[in-house]
Amino acid sequence: MYTRPRHAAAIHALLEEFPVVGLIGARQVGKSTLARTIADAYASSHVFDLEDPADAAALAAPGSLRDTRGLVVLDEIHHAPNLFGILRFLADRPGRPARFLILGSASPVLLRQASESLAGRIAWYELEGLALDEVDDLTALHMRGGLPASLGARTDAASGRWREQYVRNLVERDLRDLGLPLAPPDARRLWTMLAHSHGTTLNASELGRSFGASDHAVRRHVDLLSHALLIRPLLPWHASISKRQVRAPKLYIADPGVLHTLLGLPDRRAVESHPIVGRSWEGFAIAQVCQRLEVEAERRYFWGTHAGAELDLLVEVDGRRLGFEIKWTEAPGPTKSMRIALADLELDHLYVVHRGTRTFPIDDDITALALARVWSDLPRRARA
Repeated sequence: MYTRPRHAAAIHALLEEFPVVGLIGARQVGKSTLARTIADAYASSHVFDLEDPADAAALAAPGSLRDTRGLVVLDEIHHAPNLFGILRFLADRPGRPARFLILGSASPVLLRQASESLAGRIAWYELEGLALDEVDDLTALHMRGGLPASLGARTDAASGRWREQYVRNLVERDLRDLGLPLAPPDARRLWTMLAHSHGTTLNASELGRSFGASDHAVRRHVDLLSHALLIRPLLPWHASISKRQVRAPKLYIADPGVLHTLLGLPDRRAVESHPIVGRSWEGFAIAQVCQRLEVEAERRYFWGTHAGAELDLLVEVDGRRLGFEIKWTEAPGPTKSMRIALADLELDHLYVVHRGTRTFPIDDDITALALARVWSDLPRRARA
């Protein structure tokens, strides 16, 4: 079992400040396990799973939460939307005798109702897949992905079987529950088409023609998959320069193991011999760097011009603008595109994230950063 102390500490800190904390994340990312670990640290705690009929019935009784003390965990809360109004009342009690940790898979309904009922009382925390400070096997994390059950499987074959069932359960039940208006075969086909486009800019018109739907419908479906945290859009950065810049977002399948399953790639050999390998590594590395720097999803960008200059990731951390190029190589070097990005984007520093084992300077403003060493060689404040 992965205890995930970094995330537990962050949520404990939020619970000290806010009466309600919303823990969101994709299905099977480890929210329930983490919540139970947090609950164990309290002298008094109560854990309710709204998918359990007994717990749901207990909470349906009037005043069921009125006298609770300590920490109350409400798992899969989107199954009981009536609780949001009750939580507002309980959060405003004098002295705040209880704190509430609510869990959900980030459905639009969950976010909208919580925002309306609990404005000013709730803090959101997104749990992403396992990161390199939690796992010491970079290759396994890249190939199997960061979902705990997949990564912890006994063999690669067992991991692959688990991911196939995960995808099947999502398209047959969960995506419909989250509002995706597609039959399971169509949902799987759309998700697979997005996997083939992993790491490229969204072309809704072209995707719609291939899928047999309007570009507006495709955008709605993509938005829902994004809200479910199954795909990760990367927004374009627009610099104040005269060059024509790319304005469509890039899309990444959030978990690399799920990406490989959607593409029918069962093992490391299949992944590394497939044309997707560079873009798979790119999405994986971006997620790891952003977890290290604690950059929220909506503050992650890429940059590109129609002339071909590009930057895989741009973030602003502690007042510094940092760029990252991701390379499927063990011996990176400087490129003209890097120099253009440094100048046009006024970067404080540029890192070239690579597969090797060493971090070393390439130039005054460019560092080759080994992804395996990202937690030791890229400090939180990201000093060059």
